[in-house]
Amino acid sequence: MAILSKNVTQNINICFFGHFAIDSIVRFKQRRKPSLGGSVTFGSLSLKKYEKSAEIGIISNIGTLNFDKSLLKRIRQNAIDLRGVIPLEVANTNFLLDYSNHTRILTLKSRSPNLKFEDIPDFYFENPPQIVVLAPLCNEISYTYVSKILNAFPKAYIGIDLQGFIRHIDNSGNVSYIRENSTISNITRIIELIGDRLILKGSEIEMKILSNEEDPEKIMNSCRDFNNNAIYIMTMGEAGSMVMKCGEDLIKVPAYKPRRVVDETGPGDVYLAIFLYELINSDMSWSKIEEIAHIASAAASFLVEEKGPDGFETKRKIMKRVRSKKYIL
Repeated sequence: MAILSKNVTQNINICFFGHFAIDSIVRFKQRRKPSLGGSVTFGSLSLKKYEKSAEIGIISNIGTLNFDKSLLKRIRQNAIDLRGVIPLEVANTNFLLDYSNHTRILTLKSRSPNLKFEDIPDFYFENPPQIVVLAPLCNEISYTYVSKILNAFPKAYIGIDLQGFIRHIDNSGNVSYIRENSTISNITRIIELIGDRLILKGSEIEMKILSNEEDPEKIMNSCRDFNNNAIYIMTMGEAGSMVMKCGEDLIKVPAYKPRRVVDETGPGDVYLAIFLYELINSDMSWSKIEEIAHIASAAASFLVEEKGPDGFETKRKIMKRVRSKKYIL
């Protein structure tokens, strides 16, 4: 039985697919209280803070053996639809994130099962979302699952967060990025399958793995080899971000300067969520997309100022930061 939200909507603008995670964060050897993490958390909450009228749903599962349901309080309070969240008597996806000197060691301590297409409520097929965001954390979304999503929602734009499709996780739970032929083949097939409806976002290291290139511009230009009209985004932390589409000039967006840096978890999730929402509410011209990338970059800069999923901001404050043009040089 799904975990119902208090308030449910009849029309979903954007739906996030992927595991909820419990993040145990160690920053400079100081361990914090476990918090709710994962792209579905950061993406949905940041968008709801940005635009209260956004109708948001989540498709996920929760392993009840080590999941504190009180962690969902903020999700419920924001009227995010949880009818697609299935409780299972297994361990939930749980990560240990160890930060030191702007580097992160990520360890998977436990993992929920893969998502099943059959668990998606009928409601979503009767009221299809405008945007589907596929944001796995540890390969819980398969090629077959993606193909069924495309058939079920033929008019939806498909956002992909690259991280969970290409992570390598060994038997001890150590998470690394290794260019494996099977992994690259799988994500390449998914990109080709989605085609022109795709908006793909990856970090610099993830895009390096995908492209097998080192130079940022070569990385982005390699995406032209897919020969579609998809949009490709690479986030590069303090170096900003790049946005590419075949037939258009490469967009380079600086990183906006935060007031402080407290927690580097999740800014890419915020970037993608805000970018996608603004995209479907625009004329989709390339000049407008450049403006949207600036908004997404500014939104991401707020997240690092607070612990866990606390640094989200309103559209008004984000736009004020965009206008300030205070970049990390």
